Amino acid sequence: MKINKNYLNLQDSYLFSTIAKKVAQYQEANPDKKPIRLGIGDVTLPLAPAVVAAMQAAVAQMSCKATFRGYGPEQGYDFLREAIAGYYASHGVAVDAGDVFVSDGAKSDLGNILGLFDVDNTVLIPDPVYPVYVDTNVMAGRKILYMDANAENCFLPLPEDNVKADIIYLCSPNNPTGAVYNHEQLGAWVDYALKNNAVILFDAAYEAFVQDQTLPRSIYEIDGAKQCAIEFCSFSKTAGFTGTRCGYTIVPSELIFEDVQLRKFWLRRQTTKFNGVPYIVQCGAQAVFSEAGQRQIKANIAVYQENAKIIADALKEMNVWFTGGENSPYIWLKCPSGMTSWEFFDKLLNECSVVGTPGSGFGENGEGFFRLTAFGDKAATEIAMKRLKSLFK
Repeated sequence: MKINKNYLNLQDSYLFSTIAKKVAQYQEANPDKKPIRLGIGDVTLPLAPAVVAAMQAAVAQMSCKATFRGYGPEQGYDFLREAIAGYYASHGVAVDAGDVFVSDGAKSDLGNILGLFDVDNTVLIPDPVYPVYVDTNVMAGRKILYMDANAENCFLPLPEDNVKADIIYLCSPNNPTGAVYNHEQLGAWVDYALKNNAVILFDAAYEAFVQDQTLPRSIYEIDGAKQCAIEFCSFSKTAGFTGTRCGYTIVPSELIFEDVQLRKFWLRRQTTKFNGVPYIVQCGAQAVFSEAGQRQIKANIAVYQENAKIIADALKEMNVWFTGGENSPYIWLKCPSGMTSWEFFDKLLNECSVVGTPGSGFGENGEGFFRLTAFGDKAATEIAMKRLKSLFK
């Protein structure tokens, strides 16, 4: 028996374990202080009432022999796939419900989709980056190249003609930087992919936070994208499903490589290795797209957007450079006074009792930067920003 030794090439993930250890030590030394956590990428508001009602109704159905459901279709129930296609249509994007695959979350699909592609492909990933993109390819043993995302390009790198890649990861709005590509910039990536016979894996998990209507929420707003892009989305940040687990991936029927329709590969993969998302969860997800559901989740998102504005306004007042905030729940700031990411973390924790995430944990280009999130309580966010401003007066 031989193991997959590519796992030995993975870097140990010290970021959040180190954060937890430092926070625990701080609380032990300061039992009277409760840190304000602005580092977590998890939602804090409960599920929308329309979602809860739909799930409760589905539970009642499951308790009755006449309406009980067993195994469902691995690609998702038609009622949810059609609702997702309708959501795209409401934003002017045509998506075939048959190209929508319901899953237990974008994170799973972003890793599992790699099974469609040979290991002898070169992957292009932005730095800084959501670690899943890197680790899943290291596990497979693929060659990885990195895009240089930096303050000069506002952490929105564009394609370079001298770089040849087969699989390209894009995330917009971006985690961790909060930066958002415009139509022209995404168009450049679509042109690159078509020219180089490459596929774009487009992570749109935060699309619901885009307030600027001139910015794209889906890569399929770009001409030609259906011939080169797979889109991943999630109910986690949109509707608070982080603990409920539901997302979806769109694999257009137009996406063809080596005379093979990738949609057929993905369908075969899902029907072989996945039994589908529970009926109860899919009923709740469908309710997200109801009139009441949309109104309620937009109200929740507005709370997070207001928190982001509070953080962004404080940083502007302090003349601190940052991206994100306006169209994203993440704010990516340059550490004041030339501090490293961890130096700023320690100062923020020990002198303000505020917790964020060191940018160095997201890649080499993250050093000297810091991520704050809007997924918290408004009053606590206001207190945290008052402390931050007083610290750097």
